[in-house]
Amino acid sequence: MKLQPEIYELLHKRGLQTEQEIAEFLSDKPQKTYDPFLLLNMEAGVDLILSAIEDDERICIYGDYDADGITSTAVMTEVLSQLTENLTYYIPSRFEEGYGLNCGALDRIKAAGTDLVVTVDCGSVSCEEVEYAKAIGLKILVTDHHTMTDKGADCLIINPMQPGCPYPFKHLAGVGVAFKLAQAIAAETGLPKSVVNRTLDLVGVGTIGDIVPLVDENRTLAKYGIRALNVTARPGFTQLIEGVSLRRGSITSEQISYVLVPHLNASGRIRSARIGAALLMEKDGTKASERVQTLIDCNEERKRLQNETYEICRKKVEKEYLQDSFLVIELPDTHEGITGIVAGKIKDVYHRPAVIVTPAQEGCLKGTGRSIDGVNIYQLLKENERLFERFGGHAAACGFTMKAENLQKLRENLNRSMAALTARNPEILNQRITAELDLSGDQICLELAEQIQLLEPFGCENPRPLIRVEMRPVSVKKMGNKGQYTRFTGILDNGREVQCVIFRNASAYDELLQEAAVIRVTGELQSQNWNSRQYLQITVIYAEKIGETYD
Repeated sequence: MKLQPEIYELLHKRGLQTEQEIAEFLSDKPQKTYDPFLLLNMEAGVDLILSAIEDDERICIYGDYDADGITSTAVMTEVLSQLTENLTYYIPSRFEEGYGLNCGALDRIKAAGTDLVVTVDCGSVSCEEVEYAKAIGLKILVTDHHTMTDKGADCLIINPMQPGCPYPFKHLAGVGVAFKLAQAIAAETGLPKSVVNRTLDLVGVGTIGDIVPLVDENRTLAKYGIRALNVTARPGFTQLIEGVSLRRGSITSEQISYVLVPHLNASGRIRSARIGAALLMEKDGTKASERVQTLIDCNEERKRLQNETYEICRKKVEKEYLQDSFLVIELPDTHEGITGIVAGKIKDVYHRPAVIVTPAQEGCLKGTGRSIDGVNIYQLLKENERLFERFGGHAAACGFTMKAENLQKLRENLNRSMAALTARNPEILNQRITAELDLSGDQICLELAEQIQLLEPFGCENPRPLIRVEMRPVSVKKMGNKGQYTRFTGILDNGREVQCVIFRNASAYDELLQEAAVIRVTGELQSQNWNSRQYLQITVIYAEKIGETYD
């Protein structure tokens, strides 16, 4: 296929210069993957698991309650079940236990006869919990991908982010690390590659769901994962895809991000993540269908609570915190399962880092935060480590537990840090919507829109590209059940028409669109199909007036 010049321009802007790099990036069968034994402690970790299997010891996979954690749990359980039946899994409650290892869970796991705990997507900095596990006679292997503080747990850790790990790619999701461990186990035991590759649907969903950079090996895993998902025979996925009205065979990374993953996460946010994990490991289609309905119900409840909490937060920000450059919002009564999502939405609306804090047990508070580009929220928390009972996360998101009396000090410190950041970079809090391509009317065509799809899967560090083009809006109409969205036709500078829609903050552009003057829109160019007719559509992100006529 001959690529449009604009596609080469996009690829170059994303750091791909050589023909070889471009071919790998666009390939249906990418090859960028690495030997799992390059991960520090991989050989010793495999030996520990295989020794436990040989001695008929009981193994417990200990996961996390988000989509990455439950897909990681499913991958390890599925592969190890080929080698032993003496296997179980454990996923903590978000509400009673919180993220990561906890001593109460370890007591229950030990009481059930477990000998070896293998963590997935957690555990790297659970120093006290690992020591407790060893004290009660548990062996432990940590597999994880989260940023590590100065001190890691004193046990075998497989984590590309740990100091001294030579693995070439540092940004695997938790499920990616679990998949590499599965590959290594298969290599050592002679398990058919098909056993491991059957988990690629799980790997794709977990990788996309955890918002890790979709570049390098993650891009390989996501591409093969999406392909596997589209032909999956896994009852949990087939029933979920049907239940949420997606079409198997044409599922994209964006549908995974905005439809499938929220439903999987909803179980842990509203009830128990074990519902989602059990769905992914379910072999009976009827039972899978019942579990899917539970997920759908959980997701509806999640959306209701999320909207209510967002409105409460927005009013508090406007009344109490509008002058703050780091928003620390205390909510005395809210469902903690949705605070992370709401923090993300507040961050987007006010373009500032945001943390939502809720009451926890024994005079403590739990915090969940999200950050903007250019502000490493993990680093800012690390500077306040003494204020926390525990904390963790990465550049874009964080979680912590702290004594209630430390909250005001934390708020002051974070705002002081943000003041220092903005002094060095005054633009950091100014939201910028930047187009990658400036196009004329002649360049807007179906062929370009279709070739943009070659850059899939879209996600972190590989977003759907934004284009900018001038047009005159006509035939402006409202749509949506509350008239909250806008549709219009754009007349380009060459006289051709293109359909445009605005979903985000549509009412802000009502007056502009009614003027019928020439505007410059920034948005996503896509090819759409309706009633067997293919047409162009621009999803508008931003629009501004530039004059009464074209220059």
